[in-house]
Amino acid sequence: MKNIILLCIGRLKEKYLQDACAEYQKRLSGVCRLTVLELPAEKLPDAPSQKQIDAALAAEGKRILEKLPQNAAVITLCIEGKQLSSQEFSARLSDFALRGKSSIVFIIGGSFGLAEAVKEKSDLRLSVSKMTFPHQLFRVMLLEQIYRASQIESGTRYHK
Repeated sequence: MKNIILLCIGRLKEKYLQDACAEYQKRLSGVCRLTVLELPAEKLPDAPSQKQIDAALAAEGKRILEKLPQNAAVITLCIEGKQLSSQEFSARLSDFALRGKSSIVFIIGGSFGLAEAVKEKSDLRLSVSKMTFPHQLFRVMLLEQIYRASQIESGTRYHK
């Protein structure tokens, strides 16, 4: 059974998003061990300077890197990442397991993204769209795609 970790900056606040995530977590419970780790976002003023943003990203990045397990495949979600179809995404996740990776860690940064040090640790930089989505909504979308990938791998009709 795959071990999947969602490492997120910030808490999921809205109940409707919590409910949607809970539904996909329930669906995934039969196909993987899923852990969601929420790390606190750095506090920034309303109009932060680039220096303040860089310092916040560095602090968040340090906390993220401390949480990465050994021998894990690391997937960072970032705008400059590679876009994959659902089938390609499913194949990538299967490939990580075949290469002996004990866990797959998905990293969702805060509203200013991820520190470069975190991106450098990734085995895959992934972008789901050229559009921008709220980070909290994106968590639901990612869980759905992980569930879809598992269904593609097992050959069910869910993906159709």
